[in-house]
Amino acid sequence: MPTNIEWKASVKDILLAEQKLLELSPRFIGTDLQTDTYFNSAYGRLKLRQGNIENALIHYNRENKAGTKTSSVLLYQANPSEKLKEILTCALGVLTTVQKNRKIYFIDNVKFHFDSVQGLGNFVEVEAIDMDQQFSLPQLKAQCDHYASLFNIQPGDYIADSYSDMILQKNRIDKL
Repeated sequence: MPTNIEWKASVKDILLAEQKLLELSPRFIGTDLQTDTYFNSAYGRLKLRQGNIENALIHYNRENKAGTKTSSVLLYQANPSEKLKEILTCALGVLTTVQKNRKIYFIDNVKFHFDSVQGLGNFVEVEAIDMDQQFSLPQLKAQCDHYASLFNIQPGDYIADSYSDMILQKNRIDKL
C-alpha cells in the first residue's frame, strides 16, 4: 500500500500559488472536473471519483488535523459507471457530494492539486507519495514542508478536514 504524507491549505490567490509552482517546471497532467460522491462508511472515508482525468473508487483514512499528516489510501482505478454509483448508493447511502475543478501537476513523487471547490473556495493540496518504499516518513514530510514554504502557507491556512466534512458542516450551518 502506498504511503502518502500530505497537507491541504486554503489560499486567497490560487493563480499566484500555481505560478510559483510553474517556475519549477512541473509536469502538467491536466484540468479535471471532478465529482466525488462520499458514501457512508463505518471506517474511514469511501468516495467514488468521477472526472475527465481521474476516475476511481477510493477508501482512505487520515487524521483530521491541520498541517502535514499521513494518509492510508486504497485506490481502485476504473472508469466508474453510474451503475457502480447506484450499487454503492443502495448499499451504503450517500453522505455528500463534492464538486471541484482541479488542476493536477507532478514533480517527481510529489502531486499538486489546485482546487476550486464549489461552495467552499480555493485550496492547494500537496501529496508526497511513496509507491514502493523508496522514502522514509521524514523524507516525505520534508518534501511537503518544502512546498508549504514555497507557497508561503501559514499555520492558519492549513485545513484539517476533508472537503466532504467541510460541505457537511456548511450544509448544517446553512440550515440554521
